[in-house]
Amino acid sequence: MKRPVRLAARALILQNNRLLLVNAYPGGHSDLWCAPGGGVEPNRSIPDNLIREVHEETGLTVAVGAPAMVNEFHDPARGFHQVDLYFRCTIASGRLSDGWADPEGIVTKRRFFCQTELAAIRFKPDSLPRVAWDAGAIHYDPLEALVR
Repeated sequence: MKRPVRLAARALILQNNRLLLVNAYPGGHSDLWCAPGGGVEPNRSIPDNLIREVHEETGLTVAVGAPAMVNEFHDPARGFHQVDLYFRCTIASGRLSDGWADPEGIVTKRRFFCQTELAAIRFKPDSLPRVAWDAGAIHYDPLEALVR
């Protein structure tokens, strides 16, 4: 079944040289981490969608900055293809709390990681550390297979 390409926005949030990641699997059924964010709803700007998604998943309010990367992934067997737009963001208000609950029930954990800690976890996309700590050019991460 062919479906339309899904568009999502994700936040690269560095605080004290540590990157905020979330485990976005209901019930923690996967150990895969990613940048907070999610699907773009129609009739709202991409930054507005990103602010909403980050707040839902983390309880934080962010200021959306410059674009950092375009990432594509797909699952050909299911006809799924997603394009993620990554933006550099800063925390405008709030702080992480173990008591925060994602209203959608998707994000089960959220925390900041230093670069060396990333070697001990699974995350996607593979280019995430390189892009997060490179404040320079906009990156393109070519189409890769979806993993869970």
